Amino acid sequence: MKRGRDEPGRLRGEPPPRWARIAPAAALVALVLAQALTPDAELGFFLAGLPPVAAFAYGAAGTAVFAAVVLLLLGLPALGVGHARGTDLATVAVVGLLSVVIAWVRQRRDAQLVSVRTVAEAAQLAVLPPVPERVGAVRCSGLYQAAQRGTLVGGDLYDVRAGPHGVRALVGDVQGHGLAAVGTVAALLGAFREGVIDDAGLAAVAGRLDRRLVADARAASVEHPELFATAVLLEFPPGLDLVRIVSCGHPPALRLRGAAVEELVVEPGPPLGLGLAGPALPAVAELPLRPGDQLLLHTDGVTEARDAAGHFYPLAARVPVLARDPGGLVGAVWRDLAAFTDGGPRDDVALLLLSLDGPG
Repeated sequence: MKRGRDEPGRLRGEPPPRWARIAPAAALVALVLAQALTPDAELGFFLAGLPPVAAFAYGAAGTAVFAAVVLLLLGLPALGVGHARGTDLATVAVVGLLSVVIAWVRQRRDAQLVSVRTVAEAAQLAVLPPVPERVGAVRCSGLYQAAQRGTLVGGDLYDVRAGPHGVRALVGDVQGHGLAAVGTVAALLGAFREGVIDDAGLAAVAGRLDRRLVADARAASVEHPELFATAVLLEFPPGLDLVRIVSCGHPPALRLRGAAVEELVVEPGPPLGLGLAGPALPAVAELPLRPGDQLLLHTDGVTEARDAAGHFYPLAARVPVLARDPGGLVGAVWRDLAAFTDGGPRDDVALLLLSLDGPG
């Protein structure tokens, strides 16, 4: 399952690019050769600028090596590179020492940043772990792209869980996006996972999610009391070739049957968290499934993405073509969407592809 704008683990620190490590050494060799070819010119003192440059690509030890080499080249006239003496050589030595200190501080801060990012990544993946390739009799393929750079979780969510009443799936979109919505995402996922085990009906699971958001919105610690979310819930009962669907103000799922694609239009309920349903639970639709049928669930970050001319992304029209991609449908949709929007939409995107293929 793809995460963020790169692969999982992208929050962790990366080493400096190769060119940044090669540049100081290349500059050192170039200046030495230039000085040898033009003995009348004084180019040696340009070497004094190399240790500070090396401090941004190397650690303290590597920077110290550069500083020592520069001091030797400038302090030994026999080498023919420089003729530094007295205060000039002392100045170069101070520059080299400061460069080593800068490299040590940078390296230490980088290590701290890697630690913080690693913890943040682990926490976010704990909230929204990747979906497995199979849950019970249901094959799964998911893709999540957070709109806010540097995060793995935003305002969209999905999950697929097996329970005593079959395999249940959830795709939702909470108010807002980015890190501010992660708390709501975690609350909904926790309520859903409890409902998969405890609630006999799919509508009861939706009611549980609605009550969770209503309770959170009434809490004094919640910044936005108008907290709500759209969601679609699916249930694959054991031993039956059908799917049950509950829609809470969410975009309809798509059913792929061969080359045909159609929207699964069901009676929509109100979004979660508004408390509009009262004691009545939302309607549950039952739809038969044939072997090979696939269900594509998505959030509005897909269908409301626009191109440069302001046109919405035509997901249903593009799916028949993209379904032939050997790399998988969800990845093909994301690549097509990124090309359509010239770099990717500005909203969170979640895609979940499910098919009932029998137990593996």
